[in-house]
Amino acid sequence: MKNREYIPLLIFAGIAIGILIGGLLNYRPQSTVAENAYRTKLNRLIDFIESDYVDDINTDSIVDLTVNNILSKLDPHSVYIPPAELVEETEAMQGDFVGIGVNFYQYKDTVAIIKPTENGPSAKAGIRAGDRILYAGNTRLYGKKWPTDSLYKYLKGEEGSKVTLTVYRKSENKKFKVQVTRDVIPIKSVDAAVMLQDKVGYIKINRFAETTYDEFMEGLTQLQKKGMQKLVIDVRDNSGGYMEKAIEIADELLPNQDLIVFTKNRKGRVDKTFATKKGVFETGPVYVLINENSASASEILAGAVQDNDRGTVIGRRSFGKGLVQREMDFGDGSAVRLTVARYYTPSGRSIQKPYTDQDAYFSEFGHRFESGELYHKDSIRIADTLKFKTKRGRTVFGGGGIVPDVFVPLEDAHMGDGIPYLMQSGVVGHFVFEQLDRNRKAFAGKSYPAFLEQMKSGDGYVLAFREYLAKNGVELDLEDNRELVRRYLLGEFARQLFSEDKYYEIVLKGDPMVEEVLKRD
Repeated sequence: MKNREYIPLLIFAGIAIGILIGGLLNYRPQSTVAENAYRTKLNRLIDFIESDYVDDINTDSIVDLTVNNILSKLDPHSVYIPPAELVEETEAMQGDFVGIGVNFYQYKDTVAIIKPTENGPSAKAGIRAGDRILYAGNTRLYGKKWPTDSLYKYLKGEEGSKVTLTVYRKSENKKFKVQVTRDVIPIKSVDAAVMLQDKVGYIKINRFAETTYDEFMEGLTQLQKKGMQKLVIDVRDNSGGYMEKAIEIADELLPNQDLIVFTKNRKGRVDKTFATKKGVFETGPVYVLINENSASASEILAGAVQDNDRGTVIGRRSFGKGLVQREMDFGDGSAVRLTVARYYTPSGRSIQKPYTDQDAYFSEFGHRFESGELYHKDSIRIADTLKFKTKRGRTVFGGGGIVPDVFVPLEDAHMGDGIPYLMQSGVVGHFVFEQLDRNRKAFAGKSYPAFLEQMKSGDGYVLAFREYLAKNGVELDLEDNRELVRRYLLGEFARQLFSEDKYYEIVLKGDPMVEEVLKRD
């Protein structure tokens, strides 16, 4: 079927980029090394090109190319980050930005509002889901495909600054102007904290940012008030982030003086981090959900739980990133992240997979897919010689990710389609937006129970989604995975109409990893 075999690879490519730059950040260097002959040679060459080269050329681009070429000879996670990318990632990792507070995408040639941020500037100004932004000030935002970063320039700004938006509301066929005062908009790293059953709580972490520990503790406290006795931590598709935040969360789960992680640098220096006395959930059952896209800080958390026999790791083998980066600013808005150490789980294993072939390193997902590892535990390829013991003497393996205690295959009735990855991509959100956009009045004012009753027969949306994919060049037979597709479509409708928690309440019902947790004592 056309493009069928490329779906999982295309989706994973975006995730791999997140893993590449979502490394373990420790601290920044405070000193520089004196120039040597090689630096002098490079500086003289750039000066020579700038002053005498026959054509005009941007020497900054030459420097960028040189830096990238140098780093490409090291390891996959030593990277150069240009200014535009660094700004965006810094916002994501600090957990907020200043803007108008809308989730949008370019539908055809217009900025369409999927949903305003709850209690954010746009919501307070009366902007609703489905509205189109035609102008920001005097700048026209419709009629052409704007690059997303260019749109941000008009929607973001200084805290307290104002922008007048010209808005078209399709549901009422009217155009109006509204002034929005930009404010700090949180970027959540904890997507949901919900009860799966009377005593089972669930927390979904999408990355480890500056605010993650606080968000986690807020969610944990709410769940404990609801009677939670078992905790499920979901770090599937979490590419990592700040090492310290994973350590802080692990500290809440482990008893005093349990080893959480240790690092070792080129000179052999070893730094160990132990749990403290402060843990608030040190005795109840813990389950950590991982998959092939769980990397870096996610693997630190899973490894600490597994090696200390504190809980059960469920899912599929994780990505395998065990390198620590340090960031150096260049002063022009760009930066380099350089690998300065390896980290080791409490049993002493490095979970870093080989990276001698960097092209193969990030395309390994395809090999896992083709080998059947995502569907069969027996297909997991690990080095049998790299055996380690947990605190209670169980055997665990190093050299290529965290191998779960309980294997759960990819949820895909028709092997090879990659439909689970597709259903968690932005394609689904865009499809649901367009379906709602056709008749928002049909859902207006409905309570959540009434919405569920209305959506009981959702097969029509499954057929419409298949047609939507076909129009976009992807032909798939969804019949074998009808229930999976229906569940994720219903969840996305609930997210856009109600909340993130409602999305997870729906998609987790029937989730194989969650079901594996719920059937355990």
